[in-house]
Amino acid sequence: MATDAPPPSKEQHKLPSTEEFTAVQESAEFGELRHSYRSFAFPLTVGFIAWYLLYVLLSNFAGDFMGTKLFGNINVAFILGIAQFVTTFIIAWWYSRHAAAKLDPKAEAIKSRMEGDA
Repeated sequence: MATDAPPPSKEQHKLPSTEEFTAVQESAEFGELRHSYRSFAFPLTVGFIAWYLLYVLLSNFAGDFMGTKLFGNINVAFILGIAQFVTTFIIAWWYSRHAAAKLDPKAEAIKSRMEGDA
């Protein structure tokens, strides 16, 4: 199987000490990285869980509403169930864009500095 990715590097990187890890963890740069991740991931996680629980609660307690036919044999429950999958893929796509734009460059800079490449 051919891939476009280069083979892994054979060069050894220096391993950071415990003190270096602690210093990076306490740095403003790492704090910004953590804040950027948390400010994106936590609200989306809470929102998606709320959306999922709404679907479950409607399925359990609003059977007449969920059984409402919209067209043909397609009802509200089916549309909301498909929307769960669509929402999952949209969130995954959105997160990958966010990570590529905001998280990965900061994380790569920290990693390079920790391994002694910078």
